[in-house]
Amino acid sequence: MTSSATTSPAPAASRPAALADPGYQAFLILRIGFTVAPILFGLDKFANLLVDWPGYLAPWIDGIVPGSAQAAMYAVGVIEIVAGVVVALVPRFGGWLVAGWLAGIIVDLLTIPGYYDIALRDFGLLLGAVALARLAVRYRGERGQ
Repeated sequence: MTSSATTSPAPAASRPAALADPGYQAFLILRIGFTVAPILFGLDKFANLLVDWPGYLAPWIDGIVPGSAQAAMYAVGVIEIVAGVVVALVPRFGGWLVAGWLAGIIVDLLTIPGYYDIALRDFGLLLGAVALARLAVRYRGERGQ
C-alpha cells in the first residue's frame, strides 16, 4: 500500500520545479502584470495623474452614458480594479474578462482620430490577456489557482 505522501510531491519540492518551467514563468509574468496594471490604471481614473482620462472617451460614448466623461471614467476605474482582482483570483476567467474589456477600449479608440497607435498597443495587450487565460487553463491547480 502506498501513502499519499509518496504519490504526490510536497509543495516545497514542486514549487521550484514549476518556477523553472518557462511556460509557468510566462503565466506568472502575465498574471502579475494583468493584476497590477488594471488596478493601478483603475485607481488613476480617480486621480488623473498619468493622463487626462476623459480625453480617451469617444464623443459618441460620452453622449450615451449618463453624466460627465469624468463620471464615466470613475465607472471605468471601478471595472478595471475589479478586473485586476479577478485576474489575481481566477486568471483563467480574468484573462478573458480583461481581453473583452480591452476589445471595448479598442473600439472606443478607433473612433477617435489620432488614437490609432494606442488602439494597436491595446490590441497587443489583448493578445497577452488571451495568452494568460489559455496558460491559466494549463497551470490550473498550480499555486494560487
